[in-house]
Parts: sequence; C-alpha cells; structure tokens
Amino acid sequence: MTSPSRSGHRRRALRRTVLIALPPAAVVSAAWVALESPRGGSTRAVVVVLLAIAPVLARRLAVRGALFAVAAVLVARIAFGASLVHPARLAVRTATGFRDGFLAFYDNKVPFDPRLHTDMRSVVLVAVFAFTAALALAVASRRPIAAVLAVLLGAGWPATLAGPAGGLARGVAILLAVLVVLAGLTTTRRAPLVAAPVAAALALAALLVSSSSAIAKGELVGWQSWDFYNAPAAPVSVSYAWDAQYEGLRFPSKRTTVLEIKAPPTALYWRAALLDVFGADRWSEGPALDADLLEPAAARDRKNWIRQDVTVGALIDTHLVAGDTPVSFAAGDAPVVRPSPGTMYLPAGLTRGLRYTAWSYAPQPKPAALQRSPAVYPRALTRPGATLDVWPGVTAPAYGVPDRVRRLTAVLDAHPEIVRYAPLEKAALTVAKRARSPYAAAVSLEAWFRTRGGFTYTSHPAVFSEAPLVGFVVQTREGYCQYFAGAMALMLRYLGVPARVAVGFSSGTYDAKRGVWTVTDHEAHAWVEAWFRGYGWLPFDPTPSAGRPERGRLGAPYSAASPRFDLRLTGIDVPVGPPLQPSQSSHRHGEGDATPGSRGTRPAPAAAASGGHGSLLGLLALALAAALVGIAATKLAVRRMRYISRDPRRVAAACRQELADFLLDQHIDAARSATLHELGALVRDELAVDPDRFVAAATAARFGPPAGARPAARVARRELRALMRVVRARLTFRERARGLVSLRSLGFAP
Repeated sequence: MTSPSRSGHRRRALRRTVLIALPPAAVVSAAWVALESPRGGSTRAVVVVLLAIAPVLARRLAVRGALFAVAAVLVARIAFGASLVHPARLAVRTATGFRDGFLAFYDNKVPFDPRLHTDMRSVVLVAVFAFTAALALAVASRRPIAAVLAVLLGAGWPATLAGPAGGLARGVAILLAVLVVLAGLTTTRRAPLVAAPVAAALALAALLVSSSSAIAKGELVGWQSWDFYNAPAAPVSVSYAWDAQYEGLRFPSKRTTVLEIKAPPTALYWRAALLDVFGADRWSEGPALDADLLEPAAARDRKNWIRQDVTVGALIDTHLVAGDTPVSFAAGDAPVVRPSPGTMYLPAGLTRGLRYTAWSYAPQPKPAALQRSPAVYPRALTRPGATLDVWPGVTAPAYGVPDRVRRLTAVLDAHPEIVRYAPLEKAALTVAKRARSPYAAAVSLEAWFRTRGGFTYTSHPAVFSEAPLVGFVVQTREGYCQYFAGAMALMLRYLGVPARVAVGFSSGTYDAKRGVWTVTDHEAHAWVEAWFRGYGWLPFDPTPSAGRPERGRLGAPYSAASPRFDLRLTGIDVPVGPPLQPSQSSHRHGEGDATPGSRGTRPAPAAAASGGHGSLLGLLALALAAALVGIAATKLAVRRMRYISRDPRRVAAACRQELADFLLDQHIDAARSATLHELGALVRDELAVDPDRFVAAATAARFGPPAGARPAARVARRELRALMRVVRARLTFRERARGLVSLRSLGFAP
C-alpha cells in the first residue's frame, strides 16, 4: 500500500514536470506554426502539444510507451486526416504525406499557405509532436542537457527556415525557454534567486548574436544544403498548347509530370478551361455563360459522378484540372475562385503537392442513343453571345430550324467582315450534307478530320495570317490540336450545333496497380465539346492519333476517337469532303469556294505549255512512276525473302518485322527492340484495331514449345494478313499510298 507522503510526492513531481515542460513546448510550437501564413493551425498545435506531454504522466515505462503510441496515432489522424478504421491506409497516408510535405519545404518559400500545402502543414504538426514529446521525456527523466537540446533543435530549426525577420524575438523566446528548463530541473534552492539576472544576460546575448551574419542570413543550420533527394523537375507551363495560337508548337524534349490523378481506368480528358468565344480569328476564354449550367438531371445525381483525387506536380497554371465534364470540386481551405459551374481556379497559382478532389459527370451514351437526341436547344444556348456565335455579333441559326441554310446565308451576307470564312461554312455543309441529326453532323466532322479528309498532324504548319482555320481546312490540312479543335467547333456552329473548345490534357498513362493516371506536359491538348439534349456537353476529339505527342484517348463509345467506336455500325455516311483549293477567289457565302490569303505559300503553277515542255513533263512523270514502282517492288521482295525459311521461329520473326515495318511506314514509330505485345499495343492505341489473335499466334510460334511452333507460325501468317486487311480498311487512300512508297522501313527513317 502506497503511503500518503509518497503519493503526494508523486503528484508534486508530475505537476512540476508539466509546469516545466509547458513553456518551452509553447515556444517550440509557436516557432513551427510561424512558418504558416495565414496561421490557422494554432488550435490543432495546442492539441498536439497536450497529446505529446500527456504520456509522461504515467509512472510505468510500459504504460508510458503505450500512451505514446496511442498519441502518435491520434496525431497522425489529426495531421494527415486518414481514418483510424483502416490502420494500413493510415500508415501509408502518414508515410507518403510526411515524405511529400518534408520535400515540399525544398520547393516552396516560407511562410507557406497551409490551405494549399496541406502536407507541409501536416509536417509542422508532426514536428511539434516529436520535439515536444522529446522535451517532455527529458523533463520527466530530469535530464536537463537533453531537454535543452530538444528546445534548441525544436525551436531553432524552424527559426532558420523563417529567415531573419523577427529573429530577435525568436532568439529571446528560445533562450528564455532554455532558462526555464535549467531553472526548473536544477535542484539547488538558489536557482530562483539567480533566474532574473541570468535571463537579462541571455536576452542581451540574444541581441548581440542576432546581429551576426550567420543568424541574420538564416544560415545557422543551412538545412537546405542537406541532399535528401534529387530535386524534382522545374515547374512548366503548357499555355502554349492551350492558347488558341496558330504559329506552331514546340514541346520540350523531356516529359515532365504535371498531374497524378487517382481515378477509375475509364479514359477521360482532363479539362482546365473553356474557349467559348470566337473572334479576331481565334478562340478565347469568355465570361461565364448560362449555357454552362445546362446539364441533365442525371448530372445532379452524385451516384453518376466520377471521383478524382488530384495531386499537382510541376505545373504552372491557375486552373484546377478535372475530368470532362467537372461538376464539383473540394479543395479544402484553398482560396479558390469558381466563376462558373465546372470551372475553378486558384488566383495565386497551383503549387507542387497541392491536393484536391474533383467529381465529373461523364456519360457514355451509345451512338444510337445520340442519334435519337432531338435538335431542341434551350434559349441559353442559341441566343446572341452564347454558343452559336461564329463571330462577335453574328449568331448562326440552330440546327433543324426551317430554311436554316437560307437564313444562315442571309445572316452571313450581312457581315462582309467574315466573308473569308465562307469556305469553312461550305466545307461544314458538304461534310455533313447526309447527316440527319446533330450527332451525325458532329461525328461526321470528327471522323472527317481524323481519317477521311486527308488531314495530317504537324507542330509547324504553314500559317495563314488572314484566317488560319480556313487555310487549314481548305488548303494545307496540316496542323495541331488547336487547329483541329478550333475548326471543328466553328464548323459545328455554322451547322447550328452548340459547340466550344475545351483545353487541358488527354488521359495520360494509367497505372492499374496504383489506380493512378500520370499526366505529363506532352499530354496538353485541345478538343471539342458539343451539347446534346439529355446528355449535356460531350467531348469529341478531331485530332488524328498518328504523329501527335500525347498518347491519350477518349473512352466514350460515341466518339470516333474511341477504340470502341465503329463508324460502320452507326450507319452514318461520311463523305470525303471538298477538295483542296490552291487559289483565292471572292464570293458571297454559300456560292463558290474562297480561300484566305496566306503567308509563305506559293501561287498555283500556270498551265504547262504544249510541245517540248509537255514531252519533258511526261518523261519526268514516267520516271517518277517507275521509281515508285521500284520502291514498292523492293519492299515486297525484302518482305518475301524473310519468309524463305522452314524454321517457325524465323517465320514468326518475319511476321513481327512485317508489322513493325508497316507501322514505321505509317509514321507510327516503335523501338527496334519492341516486343510483339508492344507492337500490338501500338496497333490498338493508334489504329483502334484488336491485334490480340495475331500477337498470341506469333508469340506461340516464336517462344512456345517446338511441337506447336510450326502450326502456330501458319496461324500467325494468316492472322497477320487478316489484321492487315482490317487496318488498311481503316486508312485513307492517301495513307495507304504513302505507306506503300515510304522509305522508312528500308532504313531511311529520319
């Protein structure tokens, strides 16, 4: 039985421990919280300090250790927000959050905004807990030197991060905290008598020391020079790929990760902003429109939402990015601005490590369902200044209205300032002349741009100063995503279908194990959104896959950009469209063709004279034809020679090389060491054809048991021929001809 005197002594000892530990703990906590601006974590810091001190009140070491473990779990919950119900998730979240927050101190200046850098704020709370716990243990063990070291390191480290401003006040506070520890843990009765003069001496010393260059420059610890990791890539801007500019693109040679998005595997495009105003020959971001609110009832049901947990990487921008079409954001306490539904931005700019959650409504209607969507549009879409304007103050009549073409011609004839866009209007009417619904018109244009119209992706097209999009459609048919998206959206408006340009990123690369999409700066992209009754705004991607730097794609089955799309099953007949126009003429809308003036283009050649000139041209044409035939014959001979072998392994290798050569001739580059599975993935991604049967047969012939290799080789050749037939059917005549005479597979690739 414990005597009353011993029990009273223990209570006095515990009270003394708390009284000695609290003042320096407050100094340590204040030093770390001072790194935040605005300061909103003081209440949680107080709770963390109390959790760090409470375990030392236990007398037995085992109980004290258990209490520290419980306190550490509670602090992890407070700091990182993970659930206590799932310990494994809590541990992972704590470890990754602490790592990211600690490294974020290398990349961001202090004081930092805790509303943006939640992991940095979490590290601050962990540091407060760790140093306060060490201080409390040292005080409870009556070890003054250890307690002083805990105070100096716990409060001195954040003081060096904060810089010289307020250094004197911090120095005095730290030295007074040290004095409290020394005075409280000194057993002599004379300690209180000397406390006052010692405090004055320490304050004077702090004043003198704070004037030294090391303290004034924040170099006492120099922690930034500690190389815990390789610095991440510098933040990059992708505004060059989002602004509607047509002077050419130059992507950096090195890919930089700008976003990591935890989301389902369904491929989405990640939208950052909307360009819904066309004027001055380019698309631009306009003010919020009532049309932005026009989403179907299903979009308001949270069961239909797709959640994305976004982590910002090395991205310089202000827009919060989310899957198309965003309906809600949760950015914690970040000072974000939401000018319209589906759009949110951070005026101060995104910073590395910023985390937020977005929810999107991304319906996946089948083509047949969209075919039935009626051309009935709310006034918010069709009124002047909304989503049918083809120029400021010029509104096209909506799809399906009586005498729409005649009314459109009258409207455009009243505005001679845009007569140069007549060829674009005519091209839209020609391509969609067989369309019987707004969806048929949209997918006809999309398929025309992607495959049927002879368009080519290039980052450096010829620039037409007067009307870049008109020159792109009727003369060069070469451009990049801003050209394709801008032209299709404007042509849809000429057809009376509400449309706009969206900018952001294509889907990126999906890691199935982590459930995370990795998005780089090379995925910066522009595409089209069109409005359909019952579904709202739906994305379409008119940019061809071949040649463009990003590898993302749409997953929706209604879009020609999706691998699940089959134009033949829609019943929609997409014509080849109008031919290229090499010359310029002037006319009214709806009459002949007109093309804008251009910069750096050559005039059409004059008709050749008869006689000797005609004979020379005929001879040159004959020589050119012979050369092309010779190239095709050489490629055929090389291909046939590879199959002159009875070894099934060599036959399988020949099949693989034939497929690789075909892709190379179509300007789809693959590594020389690419495996059959990697080549198959390129066929699936770039040409939207399933190669699995060929890949399986060729793999069995090349790597399978010898007994089954020979029949597998025969199957591989048969499947390759079938695969080639399907692929060639997907290509335009121009693409097939170009591949036939390409020298790339003969080793002349650039």
